[in-house]
Amino acid sequence: MKVALVGATGMVGEIMRSVLEERNFPITEFLPVASARSVGKTISFQGKDYTVIGLEEAVEHAPDLALFSAGGQTSLDWAPKFAAVGTTVIDNSSAWRMHPDHKLIVPEINADQLTPDDKIIANPNCSTIQMVMALAPLHKRYGIERVVVSTYQSITGTGVKAVQQLEDEYNGTDGEKAYPHPIHRNALPHCDVFMDNGYTKEEMKLVNETHKILDPNIKVTATAVRIPVVGGHSESVNLTLSQEANLDEVRELLNNTPGVVVVDDLVNNNYPMPLDAEGKDEVFVGRIRKDESQEKGLNLWIVADNLRKGAATNTVQIAEYLILNHN
Repeated sequence: MKVALVGATGMVGEIMRSVLEERNFPITEFLPVASARSVGKTISFQGKDYTVIGLEEAVEHAPDLALFSAGGQTSLDWAPKFAAVGTTVIDNSSAWRMHPDHKLIVPEINADQLTPDDKIIANPNCSTIQMVMALAPLHKRYGIERVVVSTYQSITGTGVKAVQQLEDEYNGTDGEKAYPHPIHRNALPHCDVFMDNGYTKEEMKLVNETHKILDPNIKVTATAVRIPVVGGHSESVNLTLSQEANLDEVRELLNNTPGVVVVDDLVNNNYPMPLDAEGKDEVFVGRIRKDESQEKGLNLWIVADNLRKGAATNTVQIAEYLILNHN
């Protein structure tokens, strides 16, 4: 199993290396790939040192799998070149998510859609993954008519530059800015760029990707907010269901969903927080309660590590599914 990791030196690439190691992913040849400025650097994987190579050289090796976390334009330019030599690409950028010819996969929900002919597979947006993980069993049982989601997103979703900005502001030093305003002691209702409809791209990803993964008939509206947190993304989700839900059954459904953990013990002040989700692969759900302002309404609080289940782990899980079912 020859595996290329494209974007191996980036924030998500580093987490992906860790996830591959932790899950004992079956690799016989590892190819760390990055942009020209990182070619020649040395990185460690499974106790060995590897020299980072460029994209052209990686394509020449014709790997079995290429795990991409290198940005949308890189994916658009290079994923087809890998696919042309028989490589299966699993892409973590937004480049292919809404393309009608490419699958958008959360393994626990829709991996059974994949076939050996799928050579470019899209990994959903981090905030979408954790939300649909909780919504999928509820939609199957009760039907979901409408979703109103507000996110509280970690700065790690922006990247190293954002983490450095927060550290600089915390320490009172000047440095390069990832955001147009301070992030320390602040909240920015501005994730990604604004679009003509007044929503940001991040907000529309939640809408469009939920439609593609779950059901195009679900009405979705979103507000995405960046907060000075590094552990993971949090989401306040309000649902309008087709059928009245029993809260005990909701908790049982979610707890029995692979990859979802219910943390909902208000007596002991136990509820999901990014501080506790950091470094974990599960999606945590709590504050489960009826929406008392409307019939068939339900409120959830959903938290997950956006670099792991929201990115690296989901990618590796797709690869594991392919090995298990298509080899």
